Amino acid sequence: MSQFQLSAQLKGHNGDVRAVVFPTADLIVSGSRDNTARVWRKTAPKPPKFEDTIISQTQGFVNSVAFLHRPGSSNLVVQSGADGVIEVQNPDAPRDDSRRVMVGHTNNVCALDTSPDGRFIVSGGWDGKAFVWGTDKWEATHQLAHAGDGVSVWAVLAFSNDVIVTGSADHEIRIFNLKSRSSLEIPAQRTMKTGDVVRALCKLPTDLKGKHPSGAQFASGGNDAVIRLWKLDGQQVGRLDGHDSFIYSLASLPTGEIVSAGEDRTMRIWRGRECVQVITHPAISVWSVAVCSSNGDIVSGASDNIVRVFSRNHERVAGPETIEEFEQSLRASAIPSSSVNQQATETPEWLRLNKGTKDGQIKLIKEDDGSVSAYQWSSGRDWVQIGTVVEPETSQRPKVLYKGKEYDYVFDVDTEEGRPPLKLPYNLSDDMYQAATKFLADNELPISYLEAVAGFIRDNTKDATPGRSQAAPPAQENTTRSVATYLPHTEYLGLTQARLEPALRKLKEFNSAHIESGNKHISMNPDNVASLDALVQALGASQKPIPSPQVSARIVSSIITQWPYGNRLPALDILRCMVAKSGVASLADGRQRSLLDIAVRGALDTADPITDTGASLAEFIADGVNWDNINPNNAMMAFRAVVNLFLTPEGRELAIREAAAIVSLMARIAGVDGKEPVGGANNNLQVALVTAAFNYACFAYNERRKSPAEEALDLGLLTQLFSVAEAVIRKQNDAEVLFRACMTAGMVIASGDDGKELAKALAVGEWLGVATKNADPRIKAVVAECSEYLKG
Repeated sequence: MSQFQLSAQLKGHNGDVRAVVFPTADLIVSGSRDNTARVWRKTAPKPPKFEDTIISQTQGFVNSVAFLHRPGSSNLVVQSGADGVIEVQNPDAPRDDSRRVMVGHTNNVCALDTSPDGRFIVSGGWDGKAFVWGTDKWEATHQLAHAGDGVSVWAVLAFSNDVIVTGSADHEIRIFNLKSRSSLEIPAQRTMKTGDVVRALCKLPTDLKGKHPSGAQFASGGNDAVIRLWKLDGQQVGRLDGHDSFIYSLASLPTGEIVSAGEDRTMRIWRGRECVQVITHPAISVWSVAVCSSNGDIVSGASDNIVRVFSRNHERVAGPETIEEFEQSLRASAIPSSSVNQQATETPEWLRLNKGTKDGQIKLIKEDDGSVSAYQWSSGRDWVQIGTVVEPETSQRPKVLYKGKEYDYVFDVDTEEGRPPLKLPYNLSDDMYQAATKFLADNELPISYLEAVAGFIRDNTKDATPGRSQAAPPAQENTTRSVATYLPHTEYLGLTQARLEPALRKLKEFNSAHIESGNKHISMNPDNVASLDALVQALGASQKPIPSPQVSARIVSSIITQWPYGNRLPALDILRCMVAKSGVASLADGRQRSLLDIAVRGALDTADPITDTGASLAEFIADGVNWDNINPNNAMMAFRAVVNLFLTPEGRELAIREAAAIVSLMARIAGVDGKEPVGGANNNLQVALVTAAFNYACFAYNERRKSPAEEALDLGLLTQLFSVAEAVIRKQNDAEVLFRACMTAGMVIASGDDGKELAKALAVGEWLGVATKNADPRIKAVVAECSEYLKG
């Protein structure tokens, strides 16, 4: 069988191409980190040419695309990504009435697939959730049970009209059967353990023409660089070894062959158990591959922003100029010497005299000018140069200035999907695990990424790291203040990461419904809608001031206080981002209520509009809340607003002025005095709660030098903060929640002699020990530091 050759290079994206589908011979869909989804239509057959149309422009990366075939109706494009919203639209009329939006994920959606009959869409995301969405009403019909928050569902496969397969960061593949399932949550029918994180799945042909010789029905790939072959009964019937790094994508050809792509720059073709072709790309990662079922061509998306098509049909091979451009890009690629496990001992003459032993074999050659080139064997094309080997930078490098401090490195860290690159400052003398932990906390990322971030630091500094060992996490049981650095933490935390475009869309939908139902007295007029648009745009740009802040505050406050309780969540989301901006926290609504008062009452008062009895915030929390009916997500947004108030001086002043009311609210939500926690199963609420508690404890520490008469938080409030931390530690089990609760207690202990003596009187050390049952090394380290303080 002939080899695949380049057919076309499609240029238009200006960010990594993260996802591709190839539904027909004349149509390709791609999604990119440039925040667009594009449709590419073939405009010329020989050589093939495609032109692109942007069908979706989002606020975040587009990381997953799919194509929905609907018999008797228009076919639709499905796309999603960083904003957590799934959009469905007609590729021929992207702005017509066929556009649908589905909201349910709370984080990046990294996987999509559609059922063969077009009845449902399945999605997987960073939030550890997988949903089935019915295409009749465009809403979630089932949730597929997984391990929970922080364990991303990286891959989904609609194997048939009833069977779904998922792959997760917990190294497991799960098989679900939708037949005769009426409940919202569906447990896995079967679970299979793999060797590492599962990132890719594909169905294999089962007919006589293309059946895989192993008898496998689907394949998986992931972080261990292994392709595993499976039957639906859970039996692994084979494995394919050859990739050198993460496998990101799999697809199957009509012949039964498998196409794979990954972090080693390659796309590979597998016939049976043999790799028959390796196509190296001039990119760091080949993120996605897809196959056109009608003609057997392949499309790839890579980190060099280019979509490429490959074909075995000589009539669809690219012209000589396109092929030369591709090969020149390969030759110009820089390959770090640390990524190749051989020395250059041969000269170019060796290539003329020797053939490779297998397709994809790499050989390093010392060129006549002294440089080292990497060549790859292709059984159809002889030796092909795929790059130049370069040595790593030496440790004698200039310092990098970041936020007023000098560092050996300031890395741009891409958190795989859904986020812009984040800054990670690092000095070679730093402990990599401490640096990774701080990076996760600063960017509100789950602790489950600790090993990945520490590994990133290790891999990118291994040629410049000083002699001291950094091979393991910080000491755990025997950690002391001399080696641990968690306490004190004097900087206030924020919860400002947001996806406000979906919130804005939802508010507009609610507003239209109010107008149609005759509720014009609470609806927004066109000027208010335009102001809300400008507000959301400003909140999405860190350096952009809020336009007409008083007007913006009035509009958002009106929604929160006047609209039905079930409509308030998007406005609460916008408000908690507003209060992090300088000057906003000092604003008030038309009745001179503070934005903190509005956030709390809007989250907890279920009346429409909110009840205005003249009660203070503390009185309202004590006597005016129906705790059985509040929405935990609304409460979460209120606590996030409290957290973000600490980011500005005027915000801190407001938060401290209402400290007694807010800390009493924390106690009720956490379940102090034997009460049941409110939203105890909602980790997002619990994280917001303990982060707010930490900020109050941090304030107590930062104010510790004032005299008792000047202190804004008295011993009574510090006692309540201890009570909140204890209730959380005794009733919750999420590592991030427990860590922040321990940090709250630790900051009160570290705040001075009063805090220390109070901790001893309340036997804080006893219940802090309960938290160490969790395996998270940060928790053990903080508890050990608390113990050191209490000994002093």
